[in-house]
Amino acid sequence: MPVPIPRQRAIPAAEGGQAPAAPPNGGSAQDSSEARTAAPRAADPSENTTDRATTAPDRAEPTAPTNLTLLLIEDDPGGSPIVPDLLDQSGKPIRVRTARNLTEAERLLTDDVHCILLDLALPAPGRAGDGDDELAVLKHVLELAPRHAVLALTGADDAERGAEAVRVGAQDYLVRDELDGRLLSRAIRYAVERKRSDSAERRLAEGRLRAQENARLERGLLPTPLLDGSPLRFAARYRPGRSRALLGGDFYDVVRTPDGTVHAMIGDVCGHGPDEAALGVELRIAWRALTLAGLCGDQLLGTLQEVLEHERADDEIFATLCTVDIAPDGRRAGLCLAGHPSPLLARPGLPPRLLPYDNNGPALGLLPGARWPRMQVELGAEWSLMLYTDGLIEGRVGDTGERLGQDGMVDMIGRQLSEGLRGEELLRTAVNEVRDLNGGELTDDVAVLLLDRAA
Repeated sequence: MPVPIPRQRAIPAAEGGQAPAAPPNGGSAQDSSEARTAAPRAADPSENTTDRATTAPDRAEPTAPTNLTLLLIEDDPGGSPIVPDLLDQSGKPIRVRTARNLTEAERLLTDDVHCILLDLALPAPGRAGDGDDELAVLKHVLELAPRHAVLALTGADDAERGAEAVRVGAQDYLVRDELDGRLLSRAIRYAVERKRSDSAERRLAEGRLRAQENARLERGLLPTPLLDGSPLRFAARYRPGRSRALLGGDFYDVVRTPDGTVHAMIGDVCGHGPDEAALGVELRIAWRALTLAGLCGDQLLGTLQEVLEHERADDEIFATLCTVDIAPDGRRAGLCLAGHPSPLLARPGLPPRLLPYDNNGPALGLLPGARWPRMQVELGAEWSLMLYTDGLIEGRVGDTGERLGQDGMVDMIGRQLSEGLRGEELLRTAVNEVRDLNGGELTDDVAVLLLDRAA
């Protein structure tokens, strides 16, 4: 099934650890690609921002570009050098940019900024509810730069406020009167590494939550068959397309009704991901409920199409489906196909073959008022019936670029049956071989269901 390619998120420097040179923007901030001399420059009050790069005190010549960039947000219009000369761990100067308010800070907050040093005394922009909040400016910055490390700058008698700033989200706080180059350099490196660690931990926690959600959905996608009292053996294999995490739109189910008929179904919602997986779960549950209520064939598929049309997120979403109802004596079956590949039938002493698909109806959700003829097929006394989704046959074969196809699958299953493979072992071997022929993981989801009857 065709699927959209997931958009990859660009990782800012604060997460990725890279510090590309800031591109010139033609504004009031002038970014230099080289470090300047250690002598501090008095700021012109008419300038909105400054960009200071410091060097070691004994160096007067320009040095290589810095590895770290600090954005200082403080409202000293005279540009008093509250930040001393800074060196990173390798001895290279740390670039310092200065903004006098949050508006200027937002313009300077490019991806090459690693850390923000915020003066908590800076007035916050007016916003409802901020009047009595001493940390309103910090909260504004944390909203503005959720992926950047933040250091809070306090006065000598304001340690409690600094500690509260850390609780709110800053990586650390520093006292203005105690600043020196070594302390601040170490604090910047620590804040950047702590932010990276926090971000990695957050991504790991989010990954665990997604895995739990995926597992819950997969339990819906991979149901427990209801076959009590049936002599048929059941096996199934499900492999989601790993390039899209754990979820796909393939689904299947098997139930036995009180009259002894065994009903099997396999389907595929176009696309991949949580929405398609959720729709697959809904269709499977609806199929089981309708089957146990006595519906089958065209009536069942027509009702499922109504469910899909009401539940799908987009009118272009459709689903293919194959249903089989096996008579109580196990020798005959009714087959309905809705745009789905025909099952494979294998019997002792005969090569495996595909069941007829001449009366294949349209996929669910494509044609309003569509019909799906039910075909009667003879199974025999001893047989294996394999239902599958197109992920099993659409993989590539080596470097030729050709797909395995149904004929290639029939030949592969015939060879594996001749080698004595049956049940779970047959399905596991088949899916693994298809993956190996493809030269790696399959891009589409694969679901395979196998029913066996012994004479």
